[in-house]
Amino acid sequence: MVISVILFLAFLVGPTSVASSDTFSPHDEYLLDCGATAIATLAGGRKFKPDQLMGSFLSSKQDIKISVPFADVPLPIYLLSARIFVEESVYSFPIKRSGWHWVRLHFYPIKNPKFNLQDAEFAVSADNLVLLHSFNVHNNSQWILKEFLVNVTTTKDFSLKFSPMKNRMAFVNAIELVSAPNSIITDVGSSLDPVGNFSGLESFSYQTLFRVNVGGPLISSQSDPLGRTWTTEEAFIRDKLFAKSVSVSPSAVTYSKEEYELIAPRSLYASASQTADYRTNSMFNITWNFDMELAFGYLIRVHFCDIVSHSLHELLFNVYINGKTAISALDLSTETGNLSVAFFKDIVVNAKLVPDNQLTLQVGPMNHQNGSLDAILNGVELFKMKNLVNSLDEEFHVNGGTKSIARSNWNTAAIVGFTLLLGALVFLASIVFKFHCLLLFGGGDNIEEESPLNTVSNEVAPTMTVNNSLGSQKKWLHSSGMEFSRCFSFSELQKATNNFDEKLKIGEGGFGSVYGVEIDDGTKVAVKRGNPMIEQGIHEFKNEIETLCKIWHKNLLRLIGFCAENLEMILVLEFVSGGTLRDHLYGKNMPTMTWKQRLEICIGAANGLDYLHRGTGIIHRDVKTSNILLDETNGSFTAKISDFGFSKNAPIIGKSHVTTVVKGSAGYLDPDYFRTEKLTLMSDVYSFGVVLFEVLCSRPAFDGKLPEEQIKLADWALQCKRKGLLHDIIDPVLVGVIDPESMKIFVETAEECLAEHGVKRPTMTKVVWQLEKALQLQGKTEEESGTSVAAIASPGVGTVPTTSTSTNPPVSQPDEI
Repeated sequence: MVISVILFLAFLVGPTSVASSDTFSPHDEYLLDCGATAIATLAGGRKFKPDQLMGSFLSSKQDIKISVPFADVPLPIYLLSARIFVEESVYSFPIKRSGWHWVRLHFYPIKNPKFNLQDAEFAVSADNLVLLHSFNVHNNSQWILKEFLVNVTTTKDFSLKFSPMKNRMAFVNAIELVSAPNSIITDVGSSLDPVGNFSGLESFSYQTLFRVNVGGPLISSQSDPLGRTWTTEEAFIRDKLFAKSVSVSPSAVTYSKEEYELIAPRSLYASASQTADYRTNSMFNITWNFDMELAFGYLIRVHFCDIVSHSLHELLFNVYINGKTAISALDLSTETGNLSVAFFKDIVVNAKLVPDNQLTLQVGPMNHQNGSLDAILNGVELFKMKNLVNSLDEEFHVNGGTKSIARSNWNTAAIVGFTLLLGALVFLASIVFKFHCLLLFGGGDNIEEESPLNTVSNEVAPTMTVNNSLGSQKKWLHSSGMEFSRCFSFSELQKATNNFDEKLKIGEGGFGSVYGVEIDDGTKVAVKRGNPMIEQGIHEFKNEIETLCKIWHKNLLRLIGFCAENLEMILVLEFVSGGTLRDHLYGKNMPTMTWKQRLEICIGAANGLDYLHRGTGIIHRDVKTSNILLDETNGSFTAKISDFGFSKNAPIIGKSHVTTVVKGSAGYLDPDYFRTEKLTLMSDVYSFGVVLFEVLCSRPAFDGKLPEEQIKLADWALQCKRKGLLHDIIDPVLVGVIDPESMKIFVETAEECLAEHGVKRPTMTKVVWQLEKALQLQGKTEEESGTSVAAIASPGVGTVPTTSTSTNPPVSQPDEI
């Protein structure tokens, strides 16, 4: 992944309105303000002492300290000074009691005329454990907090070593070394691959990647008995339509065991995200996405507390991680024996289960037969686990080199670590795309993008960085298919679009803006410019180019070229003059389409999908009327399927599906795919079935303004068809003009496409054949009558009253998921 997405974890130095009644007195507590000359006392009473007052702790050949009276952004006082190391230097901390300890390192590159901290690059190790390797700070307005959880086994000194890279320096602003409760990590959790128990968690060290208060407000370090900060879910939840926030008083929360009171504060369990009941399908899951680091095992801790039920055993739901069932039929009443009792579960995820460096967490209700229509999540913590070379930062060991992993070390506890080298190879393969020219994608190493921060205070907040790049290597995008596409320079496209003049804009989508312009000798093209700061857009951009380089069909939009210069994401595509099918069905100021035109468009789109499935083995994954473009010539339309950013290769021979994160648009999603995240060719067939009913009825696939039973067109159309009332919802302009047999075949084809289970749906080849038959019947009838048929009547469809009139007002674009 080219851009490293940064999660803002709010680390507030002042107390919040949420107080904690649980307390913890650490045996070891070292709070160092490095390079400072006076004690920094924070709101709440915590004191960071100058490290020079603890001179016996530091072994360094040179005493280099810098400080500033203030910074360009508001910062806690202990970040206004720093200790600089030009040679290897070690802090040694006497340990009073062995056990779990938090290690928190604070970095902020304050300005100094002599030392540019943005040029620093260094490693940090704790005894024989690598915490950071080749670490650097580029953004001078960014305060970075690195938090680790280490099981200290010695009762002597615990060392923190800072080692500058060659001709570089190291620095640190503040250090925390604080005891954690022994119960913070239990030795046994569950594993997803292989499925079963995972023993030996106490033998690992961890780095905190994410800590989220799901459904609730930010919890500051002053409101957590262990000094942790819990950020809100806003940067991670995928679609709020499927979730609602609920909360109770923290005093209502209880714990089943006393030692669990420090696992997470009461305020975390007092709020949750719950499956929304606002006009949504009960099978929808609530989804959170997290960008992870390369090739590590992860410990995912999920927190639950049933604050929504009125009686025991009302909740019964599943928890999914990257398409796999992590917890099946979770009944919190059975686990805790009562309502409002805190409960947590530790799940180990192998690196190979996170191939795209993204972890997706979902909770979803059991199906209707089980009587449960609800699911909740109160909080989640994601930790990176040390690998087999005792490192939390790639494959480097404490001596700075790499170490091979001996086969004798492959035991049960090592499952999460053995995929390090394999994961690195997979990652490298994933970034080598078949572009037609060699491009450097990005403006430098370790580029970081900031995620939105939910502001709850005027205090500045630190970031816990998640580095998705492979060390500091640059990402090169390459292709050998030069005959298929052209590599445009940014200046060429800037000139062609008149510096992306708004007057030339012809469309706007989730990826970015589209401009209609001429290039070279007057060739009309569509220039689609993506937003480089949207992380998801990068995936779509690379995926769309890779897909478009493989395909060539008259019913698929053609790629002319692209530009990936200086973080730009620009596609140059075939220009299509007629707009989208969606616009023609219920857009503004569009002429009415005849039934024959609609059939021809559906056949063209079906041919395009059939070619994708049979000819290239590609699943489009976002089939909808707004992605079917119409090229108009003398009143005749040619359908062209567009937008391949979500496309995926079909399963290989011997496999029935591809397990992947759900993507698509509301109203079009295959229910099988949504429930299980198992993607098949039949997922496209389901979406196309929705398109067919959309063509027949001239209304959107998903419209939240309608009564609940009518929101999803697919469900509503099938219900009306079963009742023989389909005439109530078809486009009034089609009344009296459709041949009954043509109508019957069309509706039956749509119904087959919408079968609940993919195995019962037709192939796109069969869909094409049936639609062509419907077109032949319609054409034959029109030829015989001279114009059109006077009425519609077919079994299961009903008779259409010719006096029916209605209008279809413009609607908003269906929400993408």
